[in-house]
Amino acid sequence: MTTPQEENVVLKTGDRAPAFSLPAHPTGTISLSDFHAKKNVILAFYPKDDTPGCTKEMCGFSDDQTKFAELDTIVLGISCDLAESHGKFATKYGLNLTLLADADREVGQKFGAIRGDRKMADRILFLIDKEGVIRHIHEGMPKLPEILEKVRAL
Repeated sequence: MTTPQEENVVLKTGDRAPAFSLPAHPTGTISLSDFHAKKNVILAFYPKDDTPGCTKEMCGFSDDQTKFAELDTIVLGISCDLAESHGKFATKYGLNLTLLADADREVGQKFGAIRGDRKMADRILFLIDKEGVIRHIHEGMPKLPEILEKVRAL
C-alpha cells in the first residue's frame, strides 16, 4: 500500500494572502480583513509558546512594536497553541503583541506553514500589504532590521 502524497501549499510573493479568522490573545477574534486598506500585516508563524527560539522571536517583535506601528504595520504571532497558552506566554515575557491561536491548524495549512499531519507550524513570516497581497516571505528566524526595511519599502 502506498501513502498518498501530501499536498503542500506553496504561496509566493505576489499571491493574495488566504483569509482567516482566529481567536486572539489578549482578547477577541482577529481576521485578516480587519486590516484591509488600513495596515500592513506581519503574520509570523512560530512552533510553540515558551520555547527558546520562539521566545526570542516574539520578544523581539514585542520590543520593536512601536517601530512597526509607525509604519502602519501590525505584527501577529501565530502558533497552534491555545489562547490560554498565549496568555501565559505573553504574561511571562511581557509581550505586547497579538498572538493568534490556530489550534485546528487550518490557517497554518492554508499558508503552508504546517505540512501534512505535523502538530506545529514551521517558523515562517509573511509580510502582507494593506491590500492583502504577500510582499515578502521569510523562512527561519527573522532578522528584525531586515524585516523593518522590507516594511519601509512597501
